[in-house]
Amino acid sequence: MLSPSLEDYLEEIYQLSLLKNEIRVRDIADRLKVSSPSVVKALRRLNKQNYIHYKRYEGINLRYEGKKLGNLLVKRNSVLQEFLYVINSNCDTAKEAEAMEHYLSPPTISAIEKLVEFLKNDKHMMEKFNQFCESCETEDEKHWSEEINVCEAEGEN
Repeated sequence: MLSPSLEDYLEEIYQLSLLKNEIRVRDIADRLKVSSPSVVKALRRLNKQNYIHYKRYEGINLRYEGKKLGNLLVKRNSVLQEFLYVINSNCDTAKEAEAMEHYLSPPTISAIEKLVEFLKNDKHMMEKFNQFCESCETEDEKHWSEEINVCEAEGEN
């Protein structure tokens, strides 16, 4: 089982493999906004676990298991981003999905995927949901969850 960090590296390598024939350490570092030594450390671990083929000064190649898992990681992220879009979450969906993806179980991801498909296929239900959300919104009032950030900031002082 990969750590969340290694999952992120493998997911990025998989996405890069779809865009270019040759993947370099610098490509991964730039996309993930990390240092090259951090990338190399992760590549060695992924290589040791047979997800990729990596040798210093050579390109990075996904092995069969790396492609398979990379595809699944990208799919999981896509499902979560679509969920956030469907529920009209006013957030950076890419960042939010990234934050969620490592902590949700497969049954939860499956349930979210089913809910998204249900709402997308039932326009009437989607309209009712949107109307409900609009009826809950007030300009003056913040949602209770926003108070968490206020409390945490006050606790740091």
